[in-house]
Amino acid sequence: MSEPASISSGIASRYATAVFELANEGKKLKALEADVDALTAALSDSTDFAALINSPILSREEQSNSISAIGAKMKLSDTVANTLTLMANNRRLFVLPALLTSLRDLIAEEKGEVTAEVTAAKALTKAQQEKLAKSLKASVGKTVNINLAVDESIIGGLIIKVGSKMIDTSIASKLSNLQNAMKEVG
Repeated sequence: MSEPASISSGIASRYATAVFELANEGKKLKALEADVDALTAALSDSTDFAALINSPILSREEQSNSISAIGAKMKLSDTVANTLTLMANNRRLFVLPALLTSLRDLIAEEKGEVTAEVTAAKALTKAQQEKLAKSLKASVGKTVNINLAVDESIIGGLIIKVGSKMIDTSIASKLSNLQNAMKEVG
């Protein structure tokens, strides 16, 4: 991990821990989860919002006012809205994506869930995802949420990442292994 990325994840982790503990003490984890989902959707849907959190041109006050207005419009909980305003005042809005990831991880851990990053050659049906989640739950011991990505370059099979474990059954990987074995022979 590069040093700036490490610094960003450290900052995001501290904010996430504080926000999570406040929400957990106040029995407002459902509201926090809804806020995380709403902000994640807003970041992926709005290029203007992404530009706002990364803009070095806007002053602290402009960022703070903008993020306060966005928080009010999105009806974010007070804890999250105040945290975003504080982050704007401290010029830390650029860590918002990492903050959302950290919060999602903390919420999932509290609920006894884990997220599996699954890459497939084509989209899986709902039934296939449920079957995969069920078999992963048997090996992991926790409820598994599937985060599916489609990458046609793997040709077939799946690449599954759960925590620090990775299972690669992709045809592209098998072909690569076969190619390497053939190089060793001749």
